[in-house]
Amino acid sequence: MAEADNAFDHWIFDLDNTLYPAECAIFDQMSVNMRAFIQSHLGASEEEARALQKHYFHNHGSTLRGLMVEHDVPPQDFLKVAHNVDLAGIAPDPRLREAISALPGRCLIFTSATVAHAENILSHLGIADLFEDIFDIHAAEYLPKPHPPTYDKMVERLGITAERAIFFEDVARNLEPAAALGITTVWISGDSPWSGDGTDESYVHHVAEDLAEWLLTR
Repeated sequence: MAEADNAFDHWIFDLDNTLYPAECAIFDQMSVNMRAFIQSHLGASEEEARALQKHYFHNHGSTLRGLMVEHDVPPQDFLKVAHNVDLAGIAPDPRLREAISALPGRCLIFTSATVAHAENILSHLGIADLFEDIFDIHAAEYLPKPHPPTYDKMVERLGITAERAIFFEDVARNLEPAAALGITTVWISGDSPWSGDGTDESYVHHVAEDLAEWLLTR
């Protein structure tokens, strides 16, 4: 990717299933926790909870947003349960550290999770010191990707120059608002059933199977 040699000095990364592979199954744990919360809070069966989780994600952008809008659930209660995960499957990634540490400019996190969850993940990967700031779900006022106002807030708060920024994300549809702002996008391809929605759209500028490899060979 020749244009990346000098064009970018704002490197924006999604967190889960982007900085580490989906095979680590961290989001699988969170998904189980989310369904357990739905069952407990709404008195739903496991099958009903699964259907509601899917409904919330597709119609509101996240399970949390759906619960807030449709059931007035306090976000902190949900997030405490959702992020209670075992991170033993994530190990330090020297190759990813090499790739990110070589990037010119600022490295930033844009996640629909919390700062605390992001810091835990980054520490396990051994790259926490490489990131300048984290824009999380609290900063987004609980409006998740791909809602455009959240991208506007992220750009403003982090001081992003869109034309000099590049965004890495595993859910393709989450790239659309970034591209609309003038940010270059990279889809981190994965096997999850929702990650590929929108991959054939013009707002997906680049595709990477391996984040570190893509960065090292840009």
